[in-house]
Amino acid sequence: MKKVQIITDGSCIGNPGPGGWACILRYNEHRKELSGAEQHTTNNRMELTAAIKALEALREPCEIQIVTDSEYLKRGITEWIPRWKRNGWLTVGKKPVINRDLWERLDTLAGKHKTRWAWTKGHASHRDNNRCDELAQAAARSQK
Repeated sequence: MKKVQIITDGSCIGNPGPGGWACILRYNEHRKELSGAEQHTTNNRMELTAAIKALEALREPCEIQIVTDSEYLKRGITEWIPRWKRNGWLTVGKKPVINRDLWERLDTLAGKHKTRWAWTKGHASHRDNNRCDELAQAAARSQK
């Protein structure tokens, strides 16, 4: 099984506002950058979209490490989703899960792979995370 590292980030100008997402996929010596934008969105939706777009770019099941600077993304996919699914997509407070459409897509895509999630501090020393931040911000600015 191929081992792939994915680094993701999302950005939003205002929250909500114009947003951008970016990801870097690494496989051996290969490196691929992807990014995109939405006119009216939130930072959390862009964080989720970055991970979704990265997973959609894979052509076969892989062993993946996904690195994100979003606690929302990491905790949502590793801790909260099982409970949300058990509770009919309601939060502990019995409210509908925000961004359910993206969480369901991400859960389905991640389930096709052997996936590990890792958190890194944003705007720090992780070169690929910093590059994703630049790409996501540029994509968001392109919507203004």
